[in-house]
Amino acid sequence: MYANILLSTDGSDVARKGVEHGIALAKALNAKATIVTVTEALPIDYGGGHDSGWIPSQDEIASFDAACKERAGKVLDQARAMADRSGLSVELLHVPNAHPATAIVGTAKSRGCDLIVMASHGRRGLRKLFLGSQTSEVLVNGSVPVLVVP
Repeated sequence: MYANILLSTDGSDVARKGVEHGIALAKALNAKATIVTVTEALPIDYGGGHDSGWIPSQDEIASFDAACKERAGKVLDQARAMADRSGLSVELLHVPNAHPATAIVGTAKSRGCDLIVMASHGRRGLRKLFLGSQTSEVLVNGSVPVLVVP
């Protein structure tokens, strides 16, 4: 039914449930699986009006990027361990400096995935009480089926 599944994670407990479900599904279907995590770009405030804003230095940008890469590595290492325990070989991917929903949809398209598996919500403040904003965007903008795991 599905031959190439994209699993999305931000490392949260809810996302881990989505990865576990996606790994089990990929294994049951003997499907290829790619696990992706996305880190957003450092927000820059150019200011406006009387607000002077904030523009980071190159050192601040480099430090932020290094921290994101380290965090993504930990998230993907955890996902790889989950896949290894189940006996499923997976491809791991970090997409840096990107909007999560856009990167998830783009990755699914560029890699020819026929299903996206993701959690119902990640770590997004009060919005975590409802269907997550990234999940909603993937559902609206994606061109393949999306399995949402609560």
